[in-house]
Amino acid sequence: MFLLNVFGCATIPEEHKGAATGAGVGAATGVVAGSLLGAHGAKTESAIIGGLLGALVGGAIGHYAVDQKRTAQETNSKYNYQSSNVSIRIEDTSVYPTSVNRGDKVDLIATYAVLGVPADRQVDLVEKREITHSGQIVGNPEVTVSRAGGTYTSTVPLFLPSDAKPGTYTVKTTIQLPNTSDMRETTFHVK
Repeated sequence: MFLLNVFGCATIPEEHKGAATGAGVGAATGVVAGSLLGAHGAKTESAIIGGLLGALVGGAIGHYAVDQKRTAQETNSKYNYQSSNVSIRIEDTSVYPTSVNRGDKVDLIATYAVLGVPADRQVDLVEKREITHSGQIVGNPEVTVSRAGGTYTSTVPLFLPSDAKPGTYTVKTTIQLPNTSDMRETTFHVK
């Protein structure tokens, strides 16, 4: 069973209805909530919110998936982290593939460490991905989740519209806790 809430107008191409949850249409109504899909080794969490604007209107945001790569103990050991303060560190961000055609799908991927969380607790954090093209924001999917300590890789699929503007798109990924955050940038190119 999954939760699906869609705000604003949405158009989903027939071939993406099983994976996509919709795309925002217009700046004012560009809000999307993604349903969840369990993939092999991945676990489902919460709904994606955010919109697709400008060069990405008519595209779609697919299902959010997450996979825990390391336990809290393994993660704290990797960073030699001994503080009782909760912290976040992005290890890597990427887009796969890095060069695509209009209408193709790219995966927005982030791997990050949640440090200093007591074994019996979880912390709420926000994963934000801000997509820009020619200096303009064209997408801003985000998800709020609860995490125990450990290292996680999350993926947000982005289905590009068939009329996406060509050029370089920048994806700024921010993982945010109430008192701290970390950010990384990566790019992909639309032919």
